[in-house]
Amino acid sequence: VVADRYPNFSICGIPYHLSGAVPDWHSLAHRSHAELEATGMRLRLDTTARRIDPAAHTLLVTGAEGDDEVLEYDSLVLGTGAVPVQPPIAGLSGDGALGPRDGVHLLHSMADCFAVVRGLEEERARRAVIVGAGYIGLELAEALVARGLTVTQFEQLAEVLPTVDPELGALVRHELETRGVEVRCDTAVTGLARAHGDQGRVEVRTRSAQDAHRLVADIVLVVAGVRPDVALAASCGAELGYRGAIAVDRQMRTNLPDVLAAGDCVTTHHRLLGTTYLSLGTTAHKQGRIAGENALGGKAEFAGSLGTQVVKVFERAVARTGLRDHEALAAGFDPVTVEHEADDHKAYYPGSQRITMRWTGDRSTGELLGVQLFGPSDAGVAKRIDVAAAAIFHRMRVDAMSELDLSYTPPLGSPWDALQVGAQAWVRAVWASEREQIVG
Repeated sequence: VVADRYPNFSICGIPYHLSGAVPDWHSLAHRSHAELEATGMRLRLDTTARRIDPAAHTLLVTGAEGDDEVLEYDSLVLGTGAVPVQPPIAGLSGDGALGPRDGVHLLHSMADCFAVVRGLEEERARRAVIVGAGYIGLELAEALVARGLTVTQFEQLAEVLPTVDPELGALVRHELETRGVEVRCDTAVTGLARAHGDQGRVEVRTRSAQDAHRLVADIVLVVAGVRPDVALAASCGAELGYRGAIAVDRQMRTNLPDVLAAGDCVTTHHRLLGTTYLSLGTTAHKQGRIAGENALGGKAEFAGSLGTQVVKVFERAVARTGLRDHEALAAGFDPVTVEHEADDHKAYYPGSQRITMRWTGDRSTGELLGVQLFGPSDAGVAKRIDVAAAAIFHRMRVDAMSELDLSYTPPLGSPWDALQVGAQAWVRAVWASEREQIVG
């Protein structure tokens, strides 16, 4: 049962369709409609789930023509995902709110994507404003620059990409600014209104610690994060948990009989933190696989997430896995975070590039808790963060990273991979700190 007509589409790919890198939007489907039906599925598109009756094991749905129907189920899996957060911006909600026809967009679905494309093409947009500088906001900045727009990006926090340490966020911001994006951090967008004159369609009002400001744009994209979509589940008595997400166990079962849930609408088991909430495509895929197996009587369990993420920002990539220093401290660890740089391959071979790393480990046990990486997008950042994720997944010590048998050839790596060099820097820093304490 799918509320729109786009089953199994990659919402993560929308920025790349907007940029033109993926010209045909049909390519964003993981599998086509026909391929899905060939598995034996019956797809009910443009159909909205209205009400669950857990006792009767029925689901009330409304079809595209407005007709209601009651579907019976043995097992029910909820994958309602998340919905965009609407920040408290005047003119974004309520009476007289601006929408796609006015050039203001909340980007989350394929329909939203098509509305943005129409706005870009029909209105011949020249100037764009992006509200939010998280992963999607950064990808959209690159997409709109690729289309030739002038882009201004607002982030109310002190630095862009707040899921990594500010030291790496500053490097990301520098890359954005080098590519022509005007970035304004510590700045909140307070209001949107229809603009007058021929300078643009939307007046954007902002406020920072220094001043209030106004500018005019042809298109405004609001990407300020998401929240779990739990209305359907909550209305029938499903228990909610961390950050209001549907509470599930590691078999993805809710408190309702024979009702499972997975993806961006549910709580997530984190291997270091326990129960948390993470809206990640990789996590959703894994949880969906577990829920599907258990809906047929299986006993599979979700092994847990580490929040592993990577994003490409023009010619750079930034990635993280595990815990940052403040997260580890809040979880009861004794964290030490060390920053280091290393070459992506042997420096004597042409094209060597530097990767900036931040390593977080537990001072007392030596356990690896988290890694953050920033470097050129062709320097293996994504695959190196995967090696770190595998190490944290299996609760390795930082010093054990040097024991891993990693591949080497001068054009692609070094006898000690960049990751191992970073791990060794962390070990040396901890040893130096301990010696100072002894001498002191």
